[in-house]
Amino acid sequence: MYRAIHSRRDVRSHFVSDEIEPEVLRRVLEAAHAAPSVGLSQPWRFIVVRDKATRGAVHAAFLEANAAASKIYSDERAEHYGRLRLEGILEAPVNLCVLCDENPARGNGLGRQTIPQTAVYSTVCAIQNLWLAARAEGLGVGWVSIIDPDALRTIFAVPSHLTIVAYLCLGYVRSFAPEPDLITAGWEERAPLETVVYEERFPPTL
Repeated sequence: MYRAIHSRRDVRSHFVSDEIEPEVLRRVLEAAHAAPSVGLSQPWRFIVVRDKATRGAVHAAFLEANAAASKIYSDERAEHYGRLRLEGILEAPVNLCVLCDENPARGNGLGRQTIPQTAVYSTVCAIQNLWLAARAEGLGVGWVSIIDPDALRTIFAVPSHLTIVAYLCLGYVRSFAPEPDLITAGWEERAPLETVVYEERFPPTL
């Protein structure tokens, strides 16, 4: 488990064209479905996407969102951003659109009265389960966060009562990088554990 955690990567550019065997895909989806959920509500929903035309539409939505996102940067940081590879929508043989029912009938509302967002948090737990199971199967996963949820809602005809949580690219990879791509590319460094753990209460602002 610790090896899977520390070798998991957000894969964007190392996918190969090999199809994912149905039994392997089912195992990673079963791992996602085994995640903890508030009130045992299991609020997650998964749309499995293989069709090239559909992935092409998603890729077009990414390009539009990426062009807008790039405008917040300037000078060297903008040039650096332009060199980053941020998705593998067309290369990965399987994409997953992950949805959440934030008001599910299952669970009878248990645990969602004071923090209703726990349904979405539960869905993210399912995504993490899927990600670690995928790593154990030799599959890479990439989370495409630079995309307009409304575009995905239109492409996949997602009902208004469901929340779009993630768009994932899934497939076998040539290799798993020893470090996250953003570290290798010099975009950001990993924060030491000591900088995010506090004792008893949040420290006073200095």
